[in-house]
Amino acid sequence: MRCLVGGGVQDSPRAAAKRVSPALWRVDTAAAEAVEGAGAKGPVICFRPPDVMETVHEVAIYIHRFHNLDLFQQGWYQMKISAICEEGGNKTPASPARVVQYEASDVGADDALGIWKIDDADNSFYTQPFRIKYARQDIYLSVMVSFNIFNSEEEGPAASAVMLKFELIYAPTLDNGSELQASSVASSAAVHEFRIPRRALLGLHSYCPVHFDAFHSVLVDLTLHLVYLKAGATKSSLKVPDQALGPTSYHIVKALLTSRKMLLEELKKISDAIGKTIEDLDGADLNLGKYESVNPSKSGLPNSSKVFPATGKGVGQLAGILHDFLERPNDAVNGTDDSLLYTLPKEELLELFLTVSGQLSLLWNAFLKFHRVNKTKILDYLHDAWAIDRKAEWSIWTVHSKIEIPHRYLRSMTDESSHRHSLLRVSGSRKFHDDPAQNSASRADLHRKSIAQMKINTESVQDMHIYADPSRVPVVLIEQHVMVVPQHGSSKDLALNASEQKDTIVLPKLQGDSLPPKSSAGKKGGRILRAVIFVHGFQGHHLDLRLVRNQWLLLDPGADCLMSEANEDKTSGDFKEMGSRLAGEVVAFLKKKMDKLSKYGGCKELKLSFVGHSIGNIIIRSALAEPALQPYLKNLYTYMSISGPHLGYWYSSNSLFNSGLWLLKKLKGAQCIHQLTFSDDQDPQNTYFYRLCKLKTLENFKNIILLSSPQDGYVPYHSARIELCPAASSDTSKKGQVFTEMLNNCLDQIRAPSSDTRIFMRCDVNFDQSNQGRSLNTMIGRAAHIEFLETDLYAKFIMWSFPDLFR
Repeated sequence: MRCLVGGGVQDSPRAAAKRVSPALWRVDTAAAEAVEGAGAKGPVICFRPPDVMETVHEVAIYIHRFHNLDLFQQGWYQMKISAICEEGGNKTPASPARVVQYEASDVGADDALGIWKIDDADNSFYTQPFRIKYARQDIYLSVMVSFNIFNSEEEGPAASAVMLKFELIYAPTLDNGSELQASSVASSAAVHEFRIPRRALLGLHSYCPVHFDAFHSVLVDLTLHLVYLKAGATKSSLKVPDQALGPTSYHIVKALLTSRKMLLEELKKISDAIGKTIEDLDGADLNLGKYESVNPSKSGLPNSSKVFPATGKGVGQLAGILHDFLERPNDAVNGTDDSLLYTLPKEELLELFLTVSGQLSLLWNAFLKFHRVNKTKILDYLHDAWAIDRKAEWSIWTVHSKIEIPHRYLRSMTDESSHRHSLLRVSGSRKFHDDPAQNSASRADLHRKSIAQMKINTESVQDMHIYADPSRVPVVLIEQHVMVVPQHGSSKDLALNASEQKDTIVLPKLQGDSLPPKSSAGKKGGRILRAVIFVHGFQGHHLDLRLVRNQWLLLDPGADCLMSEANEDKTSGDFKEMGSRLAGEVVAFLKKKMDKLSKYGGCKELKLSFVGHSIGNIIIRSALAEPALQPYLKNLYTYMSISGPHLGYWYSSNSLFNSGLWLLKKLKGAQCIHQLTFSDDQDPQNTYFYRLCKLKTLENFKNIILLSSPQDGYVPYHSARIELCPAASSDTSKKGQVFTEMLNNCLDQIRAPSSDTRIFMRCDVNFDQSNQGRSLNTMIGRAAHIEFLETDLYAKFIMWSFPDLFR
C-alpha cells in the first residue's frame, strides 16, 4: 500500500520497478540457458532490457466533485478505482502510475479520514474517505490518477477495450475515528463500470459522470484524458537494434502519429473553448524535420495563431502540418495507403519514432500542467460537449417521428348516423381495425431485434448500465406532434370553423434549441424559482418517483423538488379531496421557497412543473382546478404524465384487471375506483371524469409529455395517451358520445394558444421483460406499470434529448 508522503509518492522497490515497464520483468530464455550451461548453481533468471519501441497507453482520470443526490445512509464513503484490459478471455489490471492532488480537499477535519491510497495488491486507487451528512452535499476531491497500460514492441498498441471500474465503499460513522480501510464493517455498496473502446485508447478527452446505481444515486464529476506514448524516458538518440524491426514497429509509429494528431486537435478545441493559451508550448520545436512533406502554411485547424503563439515551430502550425500529413491520400500514415511509411529504412523509422514520441511527451506534459491550472473550465467545456452528444448517442434506443394532430375535432351529436360519420371522417387517415397498442409493441420489438444484431462501434466512453446488454434497454418511441393551434371556442365551433382557420404550426424544440427569451422588464433583481412537484399513484409512497426526480436534478441542479406526501395512505378517496390536499401542499411549498428567496432580492420568475405517476396525474389535474392554485396557473411550465388514466377506464381491454377493479369497488368501496370506472353517477355527464375534462387543467402548460406503455395493463393505452381508441370510434351509444366529448375537451386544452409555443409529445416506452417470463405481473400488465418507477433509463433518454423542457 502506498500513501502520500511529503507531497510525493513513495513506492516499494518492486512496485517502482514494475511501474516503469513490465518489459524489465520478461525472462530472456536464451541468456538463462547460456548462464546455466556455464555451470551456474541454483535457479537462474535473466532479464533483458526493454524494447526500443515499448509504448504505453496512459489513462488519466480527474475526479473533481462527489455530489450526493440520493444516498440513503449517512456515514463514511470513498471511491475505489481500477482499470482492467480485456483481451479474449484474459483480464489484466492496469497499473496506477501517478497521482496528483490538485488542491487541498475542502472536507473539514471532522469529515475526513486519512488520505488517498494506492493498493499494489490489486492495482487500485482509493480516494480520500469523506463523510456524507445530508442530501445534495458536495465533496470536492480535486485529484488526478493515471493508469498505465504497457505494450511491448511485439504487441503494439492495445487491441482490446479497457474497463474502468468505480466502486463505492461505505462504512457507518465510527466513534473512534479509525480509518475506513481498517474498519471491518466497510463494504462495497455499489459499482459503476465504463468501457473505453480500443479506438479511443489513442486519444480521448471526455466528461464521464459516475452515478453508481438507483439505490446509491450520486453524481461524480470526472473527466477522462487518454494518450498513447513511448514507455519510459524519451531519449534524443538510441542505437538502432541489431535485430530487424518487425511489422508492428510501423504500426506503432502510425499509432503514435495518430495520437499526436488527436492530442493537437483536442488542445486546439479546449484552448479555443476556454479562451486560454498553452504558454508552455510557446517556441517549442514541434516540426517533423525531413518528414514534413507538406506546406507548413496549410492548417487543418483554423485560427490556430489565436490559441497558440505564432512561432515558426509552434503547435498551431504543427497541427495543420500533422493534419495534412495524416489525411493526404498519398502520405505515409494515411488509413488506406501506408506505402511511404512502410518503405522507410529502420534507421529513419526509429528516428521518426523518437521524434514523434518526444513531441507527444512534451504535448502531454504541457496539457497536464494546463489542465491543473484550468481544471474547472475544462470540466465545464467537456460536460457541455457531452450533454450535446446525448441525443445522438442514445438514439439507438429512441425512435423519433413527427405526427400532425388532426385539426378537425369530433363533434358531439345526438344523431347516431351523423355521429358515426363524423368519427369516420376525422379518423379516416388511421386504420382503427388495427390495435394501436399492439402496433406500438410490434414496432418496439422489431427495433429491439435490430439492436441485438447491431454492432455498436463508438469511439466514446460506454456506460455499462446501458451498453452491457443493449438489447435489454427500454426502447422509447417519441412522437413529436405538429400542432395546429385553433382559436378559442367550443368543440362544436372548432369543428365548424376548422376549414376556415389559418393553421399555425408549432414545432417541438429539438436538442440544442433554446427557449424564446422572455422580457425581463421590471425584473432586474431576484432569482428564478423552478419548482417541480412529484405526485405518486394509488397506494403509493412519496419517494416512488425519486429516480425521475434525480434525473431532473442532473439536468437542473437548481430545481426545488417537492415529493408530495399530502395523499400518502389516502389515495382511495375522492379525487376532488385529494386534489384539494395537494393544492394546499403545493401553495405552502411555494410560499416557503419564496420567503427564502426574499433574502436574495425576491422571486423574479416562477416556473412550476408537475410529474405524476398513474392516478397521481388525476390528482394533479384536480389540484389545478382548485381555487388555491389559480394564481399560479400562469406560471405552469412542464407537465410529465407517466401512465396516467386521463380518460378513465372506459374501453379497457384488460379483463383480469377489470375484474380486480370490480372487486375493489365491491369489497372496499374505494371512491376513486368508482370515479375511474364512471360508476360514481348514473348519468355519465355527471361523473367526475366528465366534469374534470371540461375544466382547463392542461391549457396553461408550455410543455406536455405523455408517457405510456403498450405493456402496461393497469392503465388503458388510449387513456394514457389521450387519444381515440378503436372501441370508442365504433361506439355509437351515449357512452361513446360522452367519451368523445371528454377527448375533445382535453385536446382543446392542449391546442389552446395560451402560450406562444406549445410542445406536445407522446412517448411510448417498451421495457424488456424477457427475464420475467409468463408471470402474473406480466399477464395483468402490472410489471410495466411498476417498471416506470424502478428504472430511470427511459426518463434519461427523454430528458437529455429535450433538456430545455426540464430547466
